[in-house]
Amino acid sequence: MALTGYPALPAQPYEAAEAPHDWVDRYLLAGPADQECLRFGAPVDRAALRALVAGQAARLTTAGLHRGGTAALRLAPSLGYVAALLACWQLGAQAVLLDHRLTDHEVALAVERLAPEVLVESAHGPAAAMRGFAETDPVPVALPNGRPAATGHALVQLSSGSTGPAKVIARTAADLLRELDCYARLEAFPKAGERVVLLSSVVHVLGLVGGLLNSLHARVPLTVPERMTTAGILATIAADDRPTTVIGVPFHAELLAGATSPPPLPQLRRMIVAGELVRPGLPAAFTDRYGVPLGTMYGMTELGVIATDLDGTLHPEAAPVHGMDLREDGGELHIAMAASPYPGLTDATRWSDGRLHTRDAGRVDPATGRITVLGRRDSQVSIGGLKVDLNEVEHTLAALPEVREAVVVFADGAIEAYLATETAAGGGAAGAVGAGGAGGAGGRADDDPADAVRDALTRELAAFKRPRQLTFLPALPRTATGKLVRDTAALRAAAGAAP
Repeated sequence: MALTGYPALPAQPYEAAEAPHDWVDRYLLAGPADQECLRFGAPVDRAALRALVAGQAARLTTAGLHRGGTAALRLAPSLGYVAALLACWQLGAQAVLLDHRLTDHEVALAVERLAPEVLVESAHGPAAAMRGFAETDPVPVALPNGRPAATGHALVQLSSGSTGPAKVIARTAADLLRELDCYARLEAFPKAGERVVLLSSVVHVLGLVGGLLNSLHARVPLTVPERMTTAGILATIAADDRPTTVIGVPFHAELLAGATSPPPLPQLRRMIVAGELVRPGLPAAFTDRYGVPLGTMYGMTELGVIATDLDGTLHPEAAPVHGMDLREDGGELHIAMAASPYPGLTDATRWSDGRLHTRDAGRVDPATGRITVLGRRDSQVSIGGLKVDLNEVEHTLAALPEVREAVVVFADGAIEAYLATETAAGGGAAGAVGAGGAGGAGGRADDDPADAVRDALTRELAAFKRPRQLTFLPALPRTATGKLVRDTAALRAAAGAAP
């Protein structure tokens, strides 16, 4: 039996233009009291979650948070984080999400920039490395220079910062519910009676909406592994017989595809990844290992999921989700969006005339409406007056059998490539080597992966497209969300710090 005020009815489709004031209760917390909804180590039912949210709402109210107020959450993935976030929204406040892995200095800068009225941090210390979740005791503290919300947005996030400084991005409750309706219309997305194993960060859009909020809305129990290692993830999948979908980023799929002897997983239905393009060969490698598809989604922090290929049958295309209006403009994907998602920013190169400029290069098939995402639009550079697409160079490198992952950038008038190889070049040490000049062959490909890479580039890319420098690292740096870092200064710093 449901608690009073929480009818035990199936989640209803969202159709209104604006979110009702009780949208959290109606669309996320409603359901039978004894229905399992989350698992951060131990299972949590809806009655327990509602009680936790009420407790956090009381704490936030005591700290001075009210309807139209602002609260910044700096909490690790945890039950406490979920309760604090839902409590903010239940109170009608704007929630600003700060990744718990930010340094105190970075948090101070974000607080100065965004001016929340309340900062919520944990009384406990940070989670250990590779832990999927933490034990948190959210403590709200009123900030002296905080300001109430200047807009009606429910959610404020910072972009991943993989290519430079993070952007401030805001979304309304209505837009979050619109995205949940898009997920509900996807036949292959997890439904009641199944479960989700979430590997993505719940601070960022894929893990937050596609994982956490959708699981609450669709009545699909969500589990976060205790340890984000290959063994820990596989053990979490194997621990339950219900049909299971794993949601993560390509990095997680690489981990699982590389498992040498995974256990039988008859409950595994599929894995779905988003956040960046998958390397060539990864979908096939994952399916060969587990016998299920590696689905992909294309989305943005600004509006969530945009297009999907959940069964892996459309690759490299993806089908737009319900209501998504995309068009190709000069080789760039533009998406209909009534208002700018960047509060306080006027930039016609990002949003103008009701269109979000994705800055992603892509194509739209006029017959089917399907899209093909080719990479970042700013990846085309000029070398000696000749156009070079850095995506092409990167994809060529990533497809080589010696290369595990690759990032290609343009700096100081030249192309640089940063690579992690299956067997690190030079016996495992990081190092930078020339790429064979304008056309010369490397060395003996059977001696060193660097030689094999240079030889392959000589065969597969015209001389003007080849990187001037190849830098080999044990692993490439990633953002907090698992995306490969593409900032040249950060990549050079990682190369300088590598052993």
